Amino acid sequence: MANNKSAVKRVEIAERNRVRNKAYRSAAKTWIKKYIAAVDAYSRQPSSESLQEAQKSMAQAYSKIDKAVKRGILHANNGARQKSRLSKRLKQVNARINQSSENAAAS
Repeated sequence: MANNKSAVKRVEIAERNRVRNKAYRSAAKTWIKKYIAAVDAYSRQPSSESLQEAQKSMAQAYSKIDKAVKRGILHANNGARQKSRLSKRLKQVNARINQSSENAAAS
């Protein structure tokens, strides 16, 4: 346990910051999960509405990741990697959908 007044205060501040950081990290993870679900829905039923929903979710996830990076909760490279993986997922689904539609049109 802390031995003096300043050490006690630092423990309290560290706990307060831990809880705040956890909230930001949790919000980012939640939006990433929503984005993945939206991309999966778009993959199953390709339509312009589901694509817009996926893009809207991606924007929200990007925003939460950027805020976490700005506040020092996530490392900049970690945030960049997460955003890259999110965009890569949608690009792969789009490529698969475009390829299958081209194959259907050629048949």
